Amino acid sequence: MIALQLPLEVESRLEALSQKTGRTASELAADAILDYLDELEDIAIAEERLDELRRGETKTIPLAEVMARYGMER
Repeated sequence: MIALQLPLEVESRLEALSQKTGRTASELAADAILDYLDELEDIAIAEERLDELRRGETKTIPLAEVMARYGMER
């Protein structure tokens, strides 16, 4: 369990949204944190792949080739 001290403005917004949606403030906060963590993890993966590309450890694949590979040709 994590206890957070939120700025009053954020807490007010969270409570207002809680009342509008019928979900608890805890549920809303947990969902927001999970979404943010997913985004940060995606960014970390993208940065790792970019570093690999810059170091010459991997190559790019042309979009047309990817589309053809998966039957998405134009």
